[in-house]
Amino acid sequence: MSLAALDFWRNSGWHLVDRSEDGLLVAGEDFMAAYFQRPELALVEESCEQERALYEKLQQAPFAAVEEAEISAMADSDIQDNYRAVLAFRDFIRSHDNLQSAYLAVAQGQSISFPPLFLDQMCHIICREIFKDEIEPLHLRAAEILFRSQSVTAQEGRIMIADHSVIQMQAEQQRLGAMAGKGHAAIADDVHIDVLTRDNQDAYWDRAENFDTAIDLAFTQPGNDALARVLEKWVAHFLRLKVKISPMLKIEDEHWSWHIGLDSVSTGLLNDLYHGKEVSTERLAQILCLFKCEAGQGFRDDMAGKPVYLALSMNAAGIVQAKPQNLLANLPLKLA
Repeated sequence: MSLAALDFWRNSGWHLVDRSEDGLLVAGEDFMAAYFQRPELALVEESCEQERALYEKLQQAPFAAVEEAEISAMADSDIQDNYRAVLAFRDFIRSHDNLQSAYLAVAQGQSISFPPLFLDQMCHIICREIFKDEIEPLHLRAAEILFRSQSVTAQEGRIMIADHSVIQMQAEQQRLGAMAGKGHAAIADDVHIDVLTRDNQDAYWDRAENFDTAIDLAFTQPGNDALARVLEKWVAHFLRLKVKISPMLKIEDEHWSWHIGLDSVSTGLLNDLYHGKEVSTERLAQILCLFKCEAGQGFRDDMAGKPVYLALSMNAAGIVQAKPQNLLANLPLKLA
């Protein structure tokens, strides 16, 4: 199969962005116009005159200046909030040369005044760029972890992850189907998601827009290794640093010097383990993956030859909410 045929994540917005001279992603008018066509801003029969005027204005010029008075004049307070959120995102990305630098600014601590969902969407687009020539579907499925919440089923040595939104949608469909068929709100016991393996992974290409496949993240499983490769490319893309990331079963290191949680749960767990605090069996079971990250000459002098330990965990509800920006912000890099 040719690379040209392997189009995927068409719903990411990647196809709408412009490119700078050095190949980085730039949010141009076509990209921004798509945000003002989102359902949250769509006109309805009840839309007031002021809402219609602002909608038409931004359809014609997505980066046009908007005064607060134009927003507050609209009758629907929810629509006002939706416009403020999208405009805050627009102005934020407009203040940076490209999407990569905008995302890195957030990773390095710049505050944002828009919902975190927009940050996930930026991550989605950037991942689409990073993996534009990817031919390993398992790597693409693992990359979804960086920008979409995942539901976890852990049993019999397997750690199956599936898209949280898809699981919720299928469960709701089953509930509604049960209500229609039985006259009460019975919920089916199981939601079935196809698991990608090395043998069937090519099925991903026809389903990439649906986010409806699962992978096994257990140690030694292909999904675990795929996530390691994804994280290597993530670091290389942003930091121009070649790292080697290797899956681990547990940390046994008397000279443990540095760690990074790939989500807020992991950050707390690794901090407690590092400081020798007692961690319950239940909390330890929330850790899904452990990795060591090595960088040759890329780390600062006091970390030369030492690994950085990484962890990915689920919360108490069995949900993974990754923060890949943590990896960019917290590596012990040499100063330029």
